[in-house]
Amino acid sequence: MDMSYRLGAFLGMFFIIALWEFLSPRRDEDQQRSRRWPVNLGLVTLNSILVRFTVGGLIYQSALLAQQNHIGLLNWAGSGSGWNLVMTLIMLDLTIYGQHVASHKIPLLWKLHQVHHTDPVYDTTTGVRFHPLEIFFSLGVKVVAVFLIGADPFAVILFEVILNTSAVFNHGNIALPLHVDRYLRKIVVTPDMHRVHHSVYREETDSNYGFALSVWDRLFGTYRDQPRDGHEKMRIGLPYARGKEAITLSGVITMPLHYPPK
Repeated sequence: MDMSYRLGAFLGMFFIIALWEFLSPRRDEDQQRSRRWPVNLGLVTLNSILVRFTVGGLIYQSALLAQQNHIGLLNWAGSGSGWNLVMTLIMLDLTIYGQHVASHKIPLLWKLHQVHHTDPVYDTTTGVRFHPLEIFFSLGVKVVAVFLIGADPFAVILFEVILNTSAVFNHGNIALPLHVDRYLRKIVVTPDMHRVHHSVYREETDSNYGFALSVWDRLFGTYRDQPRDGHEKMRIGLPYARGKEAITLSGVITMPLHYPPK
């Protein structure tokens, strides 16, 4: 059930954003789809297969175990199911924000996370460009968080759906009206907000870490409103990885072995 919901939501959002990018792109640039998309979509396919046949459903099962054995803050508090659902979503989103910050600050984690940032173009497939080892690390972080939180099992499934669709949406090369973006980013991370995070400039890469809720960047002082070169002219990616290694599947999988920490 977990996989079917996630896959359906992901595919639906992906096709919507991909069509939007084609009809009304935010940035007019060479998308290099014939070279990039096989790599990015190949990574998400590989990651999905690896998780499915190893630890698929682990996060949900962890939430059930925590609930059945009265483990975690929400289970100890004995609050109602509605409150537990909302708080699970909020605290898991905060967890992902913290993991994302750590992935930029801890050299070993950055070696994995840099794969996501070496995409030379920013579009909806960038949102699924993650090294397999980072996927497993993130899964482990979420399992620990589920036990500490005492996460609601249904909310865990819902969070995974929100996380996947948010990543596809906020990496989209789509042209939201500026007044819509201005108000929408007060609540959720928009493509213009997150695009700043993929800038070649270090001070911009180290900002706007949120994936779903935008409040964490504002609360912890990592929010940056706009890129200094503007959205149309800003350069995407990492300066030290702009060759074939960034646009081949074998190159991105072996990248952590070859590139030094930032």
